[in-house]
Amino acid sequence: MRHQNSVFHQLTKHIPWDVFDRSVACHGSDRRVRRLRTRDQFLALLYGQLSGATSLRAIEDGLSSHSTRLYHANARPVSRSTLADANARRSFEVYADVFKTLVARSRPGVRRKLRDAVRLIDATKVKLSSRSKAWTPEIKEHYAAKVHVVYDPHEATPLNAVVTPHDVNDITPAKAFAIEAGATYVFDLAYYGFEWWKRLDDLGCRFVTRLKTYTKLEVNTSLPVPRDGAIIADRIGHLSKHIMKGKNPFTDPVREIIVRRDHDQMLRLVTNDLDAPAEEIAALYKQRWEIELFFKWIKQNLKLKHFIGVNENAVKTQIYIALIAFLILRAAYSIQKSIPKPQAFARLVRLNIMQRRDLFTLKEPRDSNLKHLNQMTLAFIPC
Repeated sequence: MRHQNSVFHQLTKHIPWDVFDRSVACHGSDRRVRRLRTRDQFLALLYGQLSGATSLRAIEDGLSSHSTRLYHANARPVSRSTLADANARRSFEVYADVFKTLVARSRPGVRRKLRDAVRLIDATKVKLSSRSKAWTPEIKEHYAAKVHVVYDPHEATPLNAVVTPHDVNDITPAKAFAIEAGATYVFDLAYYGFEWWKRLDDLGCRFVTRLKTYTKLEVNTSLPVPRDGAIIADRIGHLSKHIMKGKNPFTDPVREIIVRRDHDQMLRLVTNDLDAPAEEIAALYKQRWEIELFFKWIKQNLKLKHFIGVNENAVKTQIYIALIAFLILRAAYSIQKSIPKPQAFARLVRLNIMQRRDLFTLKEPRDSNLKHLNQMTLAFIPC
């Protein structure tokens, strides 16, 4: 019988180990380490994400029970106390570097026309315990962190991610994200800043967002709209010349499109695209829902509901490794051909994570009882 490595080992082949080793050396993560290498920490936490382990004890017991198969992935059994100490002390920047490299390598080889490139920007909160109060403030008797993401809806891939305390304004990390000149950026009211809109416009980007109710538009031109459609008004004008902090830096004309939503609610959209059909602009803003589906998936399927560490470094480490697990699963799914649905592939990976089976020939069980048990894992990629 032909020798076969474990499913876990096959998944780890997608890790850019050259980048990982350079980052470990750069941040000194293995300096004066005697027992647990950074690689061991990473593989243990990655195993926890892919296997569904919810605690340090579950990771320790799971790896211990499969100790004879860990050598395939160059992994080792871990002690939960040692792992907890590593999570608190080893720099999360190592995993941030790996995440960024995986993102860069997952992009399509043929560069999409920049005009067709859509970037959704949003943030989601992940709940923390009161033991994290040293680095994130209490708001309404709750503690939380924010995961700020730039998302590509065409490739269903997060392109950038930053973790902050939940009192940080959403637009603050957005301003620090690198802007792709010529791309289309879609975001909601949390990113309301005329200076930032001007920066996007200066780089040739199209943006689509909402206008606040108190923001006035000096209308110059009204464009025709279809009768009995969802588009109520389409007009071009200028935003107010003066804002709370002084003069408005964004003086170029913008376009306001008023869309009727369910229950006759009105949505005021604003864009710097003066030429595209109003229906296209409305559809772009509606596409923003895809990043909400992504957030829903990672909260339901990755280990982000219960954190196995409490300080800032441990929380960020767990979040970045969860995002790495998402990218690894997505990369493996895109290669295999035997399982048509990504949610089935992710479910089978979890069930067979330490089995010596060919990752790309996993098949759905025929037994109806097994299928029923497998339903605990939800969709892998949001539709």
